[in-house]
Amino acid sequence: MADSTFFERDQASQYYLQRQSRTVTTVKATTLTDTESLAVLDVHCCIEREHDTKAGPRVVRRNADDLRAVVADNGFQDWHTEYELPAYDLDYRVHHRGSKPMAVAHNALNQTNSYTQRWMAETSYSTTKRTQGGGLRSRFWYRQFREIVLMFALHNIKKTATKL
Repeated sequence: MADSTFFERDQASQYYLQRQSRTVTTVKATTLTDTESLAVLDVHCCIEREHDTKAGPRVVRRNADDLRAVVADNGFQDWHTEYELPAYDLDYRVHHRGSKPMAVAHNALNQTNSYTQRWMAETSYSTTKRTQGGGLRSRFWYRQFREIVLMFALHNIKKTATKL
């Protein structure tokens, strides 16, 4: 399951942003989440507003050997990706935009093939932000990226600790 969320960075670095004449207030994190365990398998962070059609396939490409299927919302729909990901022998379930008969048929097929498991990525985001906060404390962007990866690593550890 691939999806994206935003983390607020203006709380800890407002002075730094003003001093550098920057106005970026969020960091976008695109994650790959396992639908069975809700574990976050991979994280891609960016400060610029990189579109999901660029960040999502990058995360999937890095982990293509370990995946069987990819489920994502229509923000990840891109014709390049539709032809590239099946070459990795992945079941590519992405909600299609529009109301054309082909898109409606494809979306109906996705609904029967467990597309509804997409909510699990949102659950991992919600759990992480509620337990550890949605704001970043580091001042520098590379440390903020590390902080986001650490947040999801702690989320994964908490998931396995409760099962023991």
